[in-house]
Amino acid sequence: MSRSADGPRKGATRRSDIPADVLAALHEGTLETATLAEGLAIDFALLFRAAVPQAGPRAAEIMAAAAEEGVSRRMALAGALLLEFLDGERIDALARHPSDTVRGWAAYAWCAWPGLTLAERLERLRPLADDPHFGVREWSWMALRPHIAEDLTGAIALLVPWTTERSLYLRRFASEATRPRGVWCAHLERLKQDPGLGLPILEPLRADPSHYVEDSVGNWLNDAAKSKPDWVRRLCARWAVESPVEATSRIRARALRTVGAN
Repeated sequence: MSRSADGPRKGATRRSDIPADVLAALHEGTLETATLAEGLAIDFALLFRAAVPQAGPRAAEIMAAAAEEGVSRRMALAGALLLEFLDGERIDALARHPSDTVRGWAAYAWCAWPGLTLAERLERLRPLADDPHFGVREWSWMALRPHIAEDLTGAIALLVPWTTERSLYLRRFASEATRPRGVWCAHLERLKQDPGLGLPILEPLRADPSHYVEDSVGNWLNDAAKSKPDWVRRLCARWAVESPVEATSRIRARALRTVGAN
């Protein structure tokens, strides 16, 4: 996140409150967003022109034509355009761009790159999944989500080692990317009907020391509770006995917040 002399920049919570100089810097790709409102205010056509000048005016015109689409669709479109105009080396460079939105585009590009295995996509996404910026981390798992849906068993197997990573961002990625319902993304129907498939991800995280990870695990289970409440209740009851620690208690409370323990 961009910082001032006094620490992290406090961004605007409403588009109308974004200062003109901040919005200009966001469009130039020289400043990271500090809030979701800032990210949603970005004109992708302007940013694309600044970040990928070699694409010429046509790419910006395509982005401008999609201005009324939802932000997830525009992120995916930007990633697809990167594939049209750039090679892998240049996309990799954009994964280190000063703009968090551009780094998110790189995540979508790697997930759209033809012929890569799921393991290869995860390897390319790893730095973005571990990005200091909250937005890049979210775009990374959302970009991968269709591939997870296509090969849920393989994805879970590949993400299990991430649950023991030192980085709390990577641990959270394993949980967030496999949430049965998730946010701004398609549901994973197999997990909605059989959430036990996700236990290889959930069990190593049931007493995670990070609230950031705990919240994700709790939300995962709350998602599952909307389809399989009794399964979630049984799991939480078992965890209460097997892992009677504060972290697990916090996860259980979040998991059961809409269905209760009984």
